[in-house]
Amino acid sequence: MKAVIKYFYVPFCAIGIIFFLSSFLAKDNDITKAYQKAGLTEKHAALHLLSRFTYGAKPNEIDEILKMGLDNWFNNQLNAKIADEELSSKLKSYDAINLSNLEVSETFPQGAKVLRMAIKDGFIDKDSVKVGDNKKEYRDKILSYMETKGLRPQQELFRQFISQKILRATYSNNQLQEVLTDFWFNHFNVSLTKNECAMYIPAYERDVIRPNVLGKFKTMLLASAKSPAMLFYLDNFSSASNNQSDGAIMEMMGMNAKSEKAKAAIQKIKANKKNQGLNENYAREVMELHTLGVDGGYTQDDVTQAARVLTGWTIYPFDDYGGGAALKKMIDKIGEGNLVKRGFVHDGDFLFAINRHDTGDKVVLGKKFDGSLGYQEGVDLLNMLAQHPSTAKFISKKLATKFVNDNPAQSLINKMAKTFSDTNGDIKAVLKTMTASPEFWNKEALGEKTKSPFELAISAVRALDADVVQPYQLYSWINKMGQKIYYYQAPTGFPDKGQYWINTGALLNRMNFGLALASQKIPGVRINLSKLNDNHEPESSEAALKTYSKIILPERDLTKTVERLTPFLNDPNLLNKVEQAANKNKPATSMANTEDEDTMMAVGAVKKPQTVQKNKQNNMANNTMLAQVVGVIIGAPEFQKR
Repeated sequence: MKAVIKYFYVPFCAIGIIFFLSSFLAKDNDITKAYQKAGLTEKHAALHLLSRFTYGAKPNEIDEILKMGLDNWFNNQLNAKIADEELSSKLKSYDAINLSNLEVSETFPQGAKVLRMAIKDGFIDKDSVKVGDNKKEYRDKILSYMETKGLRPQQELFRQFISQKILRATYSNNQLQEVLTDFWFNHFNVSLTKNECAMYIPAYERDVIRPNVLGKFKTMLLASAKSPAMLFYLDNFSSASNNQSDGAIMEMMGMNAKSEKAKAAIQKIKANKKNQGLNENYAREVMELHTLGVDGGYTQDDVTQAARVLTGWTIYPFDDYGGGAALKKMIDKIGEGNLVKRGFVHDGDFLFAINRHDTGDKVVLGKKFDGSLGYQEGVDLLNMLAQHPSTAKFISKKLATKFVNDNPAQSLINKMAKTFSDTNGDIKAVLKTMTASPEFWNKEALGEKTKSPFELAISAVRALDADVVQPYQLYSWINKMGQKIYYYQAPTGFPDKGQYWINTGALLNRMNFGLALASQKIPGVRINLSKLNDNHEPESSEAALKTYSKIILPERDLTKTVERLTPFLNDPNLLNKVEQAANKNKPATSMANTEDEDTMMAVGAVKKPQTVQKNKQNNMANNTMLAQVVGVIIGAPEFQKR
């Protein structure tokens, strides 16, 4: 009998192992199964993946993905560990983007802080700072002081920060990570328009958003709540309770409540609290925008109760200037070790100040929160919100809207939400569920998303294999097309709907951008159009349109596109119009010197033998024709979609 069992056991074990392996392998081929079932070719499927999970296909990139295999390519993007030597080389000169918040505060201080420092150091007389004083003289003194102290203007920090985003989007091999960084930054939006939080935004994207875009949602939610950028942006840094007794305050501070010194401290603390008080801004937005959604089932009372839970969440003070000066003096005096014993929590740039915390019990969404838990009470609240069924649906819909179409099917949202709940908010798992679903591959999804100005600009430089040496010049055009990245003021972030981006003026600016880019009118962005076609010169503008449409818009039926664009090819005023637009758009601070020898020859600045001059003129005529063709393709409706 044992022999019989053994005889059957071994084959069944083998069958079980084979079944397990086949199931495992099947999961790795979910994309292949899904696109095949939808009736797409492998090339069309590769293009769709590139359209959704990168900033646009580069020349020959579809073929590279086919060699690798679509599932393997997507898994590599999900892991986000591909080497990025070219990007690293491009970013070497940007010395500010890796600074800590403390280093940024010390190197790029706000103007008000610089003034206080200059007065304290005796560089500027306090009494001389009056309205009506000589502004130039005052500015010169401030600039002289900054130079003496090695301080730099904040605009330089923001310029580097914006430039690095453009370079990452253009050159990173980990494209999905960059696309998701943009998505989640927009979800947890903060804005450079708010001075108090602006200097902390570079580290916010670098340390809070980018490392967590493919991890657990709750991790990113907690990290954003504790970030100085978010604490300042939605004012939670100042939120404090007014319900503590004098004795409780003194006990937390380790002071004798009967002493005169203690009484004075009590009055000062209460005065500060009176100015601060309970602030509901973050509590409201963390429910409405970050987790549950506007229809997530919470009430105004839930907002108030959640705000009470999150009292005392503030920033760890960096220096003796500004709103954190009093708190820093208290920490220095009492000692951090003693504060920890009393319930304070210091984690990097975050501080939980228990003397500001509402220690009473609260009820949020029907769950009771114990006020005596202090910091942990807030962590428990955020974890509850992150795991709520309404959050699963809300986040899944936003992801589907980003990566599928503007009105994703409810069936897809339900599948993604189930994965979100089953995996405790695992973003990778949710994306895998999405790409394995037929809704991701159907005709309502293919090429149905409208590019934002940022996506348009980056996809264009990628499609043309441009060398971007001055990324801030691209930002000027992105801004002109309607998207001032990092400056969106509302906590909602930029809308992710095509109708927001497209109108008559926007389409004109997009066409002007395409022509300016192809005509080499954007300083610091170099393009070799001939190289894209293996240095073969088209015989006519019509031939160039057909050839370059296939290069820039691969794997598409271009019959109607060519027919629509042909009338634009021979418009003699088209490049004159873009020349005017480029000059109008050129930043006053441009450091570019774009006049190469050929351009100088065209305006008679350089003289060469007549035969060479004639050849140059012929080449320039061909280049002008080709630039006009490529610019028209970039401005075409088909290129506006992804």
